[in-house]
Amino acid sequence: MKTIQLRTAHEEFKNYLKEGKKSNSTVVAYGKDIDQLISFLEELQKHEPQEATKEDIEAFLAKLTKEGYTPKSVSRKINSTRTFYRFLRVNEYITDDPSLLVSHPKYQLAAPRMLNPTEYRALRDAARNDPRMSAVIELLLQTGIRIGELANLKISDVNKDTLHIEPFEKHEERNVPLNKRAQEALDKYLSARPKVPEAHVFVTKSGKPFLIRNIRTAVERYFRLAEIKGAKVNDLRHTFVAHHLKHGVSLVVLSKVLGHKRISTTERYLQYVPERGKETSVLTEL
Repeated sequence: MKTIQLRTAHEEFKNYLKEGKKSNSTVVAYGKDIDQLISFLEELQKHEPQEATKEDIEAFLAKLTKEGYTPKSVSRKINSTRTFYRFLRVNEYITDDPSLLVSHPKYQLAAPRMLNPTEYRALRDAARNDPRMSAVIELLLQTGIRIGELANLKISDVNKDTLHIEPFEKHEERNVPLNKRAQEALDKYLSARPKVPEAHVFVTKSGKPFLIRNIRTAVERYFRLAEIKGAKVNDLRHTFVAHHLKHGVSLVVLSKVLGHKRISTTERYLQYVPERGKETSVLTEL
């Protein structure tokens, strides 16, 4: 077994995640989680991986719970910790993995938030004078693509009635139908888009790519302007799914459009859509 300081192992771990082509958000989140764990262990005067015990990790998680972290957040910290310890074991920095002895807290997943027609029409109305945000909202709502996929769109990905979605964070590439409402919003934005050589569809006024975090902030601003409470950007994707399940679009078709690896992921939404129309393969506008 090789020896290493926890702080050094932490830096190697982040590089390991990057080399494994994990998303930037995953690298940042896991990095912060492990930094919290190491800070706690250092308070216990433990500076090398093999010094930490199952009881130490459980004490760390108990501290988080006392500080107000939800069971879901604590569970995510356990996943981060296990990934870290797997890295340590593969690199022979430890022989035993105490993280495997720690149990996940039980919790229920919250039902996905779906906007009703009044809400998404109010959102659309709130953004009507902003061509870029109107296009962002319509694409998320009418195609069901992920926010990261939207931010990654290139001009060359836009076709007359489809969007080409490049591979993104382990999600496979696919083509997504582009309906009339989405086409019109996108065309209006592209005609007003800054004349810059940047390949990304969505750009800032200075011509730089419109980043995920900025897209999220902007959409949430329009949620507030439309007085839609408790909604997040991903709820536009949930709304797309619910709308098409209600209108009978087949699970196979919908799963492919959404880029779900397993049809069971799409099936989970059925419990939130009590009424299904006659099965069809045709997508409709919201």
